[in-house]
Amino acid sequence: SLQQIFYGAPGTGKSHIIKEQTKGEDVIRTTFHPDTDYSTFVGTYKPTTEFAPVLAIIGDKAVETGREEKRISYEFVSQAFLQAYVAAWKKVAEAKGGMPKKQFLVIEEINRGNCAQIFGDLFQLLDRNDYGYSDYPIQADADMQKQLKRLFGGVGIENAESINALYDGRDIVKEVLSGEVLLLPNNLYIWATMNTSDQSLFPIDSAFKRRWDWKYIPIDTRKEQWNIVVEGVKYSWSSFLEIVNNRIFRATTSEDKQLGFYFCKAENKEVWAEKFVSKVLFYLWNDVFKDYDEGDSIFKDADSKPMPFSEFFNPDGSINEVNVTKLLTALKVENLDVKQTATTENGQGE
Repeated sequence: SLQQIFYGAPGTGKSHIIKEQTKGEDVIRTTFHPDTDYSTFVGTYKPTTEFAPVLAIIGDKAVETGREEKRISYEFVSQAFLQAYVAAWKKVAEAKGGMPKKQFLVIEEINRGNCAQIFGDLFQLLDRNDYGYSDYPIQADADMQKQLKRLFGGVGIENAESINALYDGRDIVKEVLSGEVLLLPNNLYIWATMNTSDQSLFPIDSAFKRRWDWKYIPIDTRKEQWNIVVEGVKYSWSSFLEIVNNRIFRATTSEDKQLGFYFCKAENKEVWAEKFVSKVLFYLWNDVFKDYDEGDSIFKDADSKPMPFSEFFNPDGSINEVNVTKLLTALKVENLDVKQTATTENGQGE
């Protein structure tokens, strides 16, 4: 798919999937955030420092003194979109009429920015025809036109006629290479990731959504054999995920806040108590269960006594692993050490 958004719960491996599927390809990656705008995504004039010779006036002539000084100048700087756009068209030229090499533009966390503001008039380019080119080319502004004309200097496309034929014979390729218009080529892939659980972010309107293909990445709790290590005892990470995600769905009637397998990173397949409390339990406490009835909360001991988040810490700030064990026991998370002992004893009995 030329334009697709990989979406799902946090930690499902969306970025990893894109990384695997684009291995060996040319990729330009960017991340959207609330301060991202058109200029930081496409390009803008920026001040740059350059060294210039110091001149001395002798009579009516300017003579170089052999010294240089720093000066501030302004130049148009291409950002992620224009970098990928120019690279893609150059690949079309290099293909000499054959199949051009793919160029990927990967946008991480696409819903963390205001897409309407960031894409601006580029929004129109996202409509592609059956051949993968933009249906509706747009005019480039004067500054961008100068930049594109410079970057496309000396570039020629052998199969220009076949591309022009898609636009009723209009010499669209000449307009593209002169920087007059913007038009996405069929080798420019724009892929993005989106966490469905992110809060206080900009909504994506339906007109924008329909221009993308959507790839849902489900939660796979059995990807690997990871352990949660508390008080030297190993508990199954997969068992924990299955139990907690079920409780999250019961409380919220939504999958958006559930945990993906890679919600946190294990060290040698082990999630230690410090990371488990500070990253996993904190998320569950702060972003999931605090807004729901106490009866839906997972934060209880075996006697159904509520466990405030502060109880997972000792007075000195270290992790209170005893209480973490109480929580895991109350949730009936699989104790791998007990299971191993039982298996060994049964084997010896046989």
